[in-house]
Amino acid sequence: MKKLLMLSIGLMSTSYILAQDIADAVRYSMDEIQGTARFRSMSGAFGALGGDISSVNINPAGSAIFNNSHASLSLGIFNTNSDISYFNNTNSSSDSNIDLNQLGAAFVFRNTNVDSRWKKFSLSVAYDRSADFDDDWVANGINPNTSIVEYFHAYADGQRLDEISALPGETLSEAYNEIGSFYGFGNQQAFLGFEGFIIDPINDTNENTEYIQNINGTNFNQEYTYASRGYNGKLAFNFATSYDDKFFFGINLNSHFINYERITFLSEANSNSSSTVTNVDFENNLLTTGSGFSFQLGGIAKLTEEFRVGLAYNSPTWFRISDETSQYLATTRIENGSNINQIVNPNVLNIFPEYKLQTPGKITGSLAYVFGKKGLLSFDYSIKDYASAKFRPTNDVFFSELNNAVNNTLDSATSYRLGGEYRYKKLSFRGGYRFEESPYKDDNFYGNLNGYSLGLGYSFGDFNLDLAFSQSERDIKYQLYSVGLTDSALIQSKFTDVILTMAFRI
Repeated sequence: MKKLLMLSIGLMSTSYILAQDIADAVRYSMDEIQGTARFRSMSGAFGALGGDISSVNINPAGSAIFNNSHASLSLGIFNTNSDISYFNNTNSSSDSNIDLNQLGAAFVFRNTNVDSRWKKFSLSVAYDRSADFDDDWVANGINPNTSIVEYFHAYADGQRLDEISALPGETLSEAYNEIGSFYGFGNQQAFLGFEGFIIDPINDTNENTEYIQNINGTNFNQEYTYASRGYNGKLAFNFATSYDDKFFFGINLNSHFINYERITFLSEANSNSSSTVTNVDFENNLLTTGSGFSFQLGGIAKLTEEFRVGLAYNSPTWFRISDETSQYLATTRIENGSNINQIVNPNVLNIFPEYKLQTPGKITGSLAYVFGKKGLLSFDYSIKDYASAKFRPTNDVFFSELNNAVNNTLDSATSYRLGGEYRYKKLSFRGGYRFEESPYKDDNFYGNLNGYSLGLGYSFGDFNLDLAFSQSERDIKYQLYSVGLTDSALIQSKFTDVILTMAFRI
């Protein structure tokens, strides 16, 4: 007889099988530094420029460009507008939030020995939000062929009935909890389908491993609701130095933070005479928290007073991540001519073992041309091999298979950023363009990103006020579930942000 571990909290001690997938590797590997308004208005093309707090996130040598100690604070308005197409229907969604997305300071120390060629060094600390997970959308339409029953049947097929059902005297919470602890996430999904009468065993014996589907036919009315919140933040501790005011070197030690919450809810209805289950509501909740470490090395060289080159290396980020999930299922079935509502609400929080994720490193090469005090042009080119992302421990069978899938599905991605600035008296006019390749080999599944930016700045002497507007677009196909109901919603998203920065000498 199985023994209950906990009623309200299920400790998934024997299986990592949750929902870690390739999308998680991509989500936590992408690092879009939102930065200061000046940084954002030039599309982040600062690898050979420096002189901006957010530039140290591209090239850590950038803080040594400062002539004086400097600090900045940025507040942004971030908006996502999406068109979501699912079979015969298209919806629109919009999500906005206001956030303090950047804060940092650089302290410059000059060498008092005038004969030394090491002219100065700087110490800086900078916080930047590198990803915004806030998103809300709804996809609905008539699916002509595939029902959510396929999801539950895929997990149940081949499993013994006594490993996906409650023992005599067990409550739903107790059975769901123990099945997860002993057999894993997949058996829990089969349990929900069985207890919700979505599937039935062919033979009512413990040894049964085959199941029939109680939803059949065609034309399933489906509505899928997605809501997520959270961020990926980066705190950089920077040291940089200047040699002869021509060569600049820097290093960052970075601390990373993940907080990601997601709720998905599927509602399905059908009027097929061959189905005994007519309605299904299926909710999944996920909370992911994590922390990580990375480092960066960089250098900038002034080949002439006008022309600069830069090179920077971002190490992989080594994350430690924890996941918690909860689920809810409700069904309506026809029995003896009557509609019977069935609720399967385990009220159990699944806590999974901590796992590790190593995201890919990145190399950035940069060029910049400075037209004295009139303006500048800057270009950055980066490459990142997303296929090198790894879940650990690698000796776990599930993670080993997932890493093979990552290697087969993801690819190296390049990005380039172009930015310019023109100064007229105390005013600065800025603009930029950026392009990022899809991290997937199939860019029809996850598209490239294109974006542009504009900005203004005004100098009050020791105090600068900067404003930036940027917009980018990307199309993705969001797969509803990893098994069974694997149809995708096409999401065409436009990302818009407005950032205001106050920067000043200290």
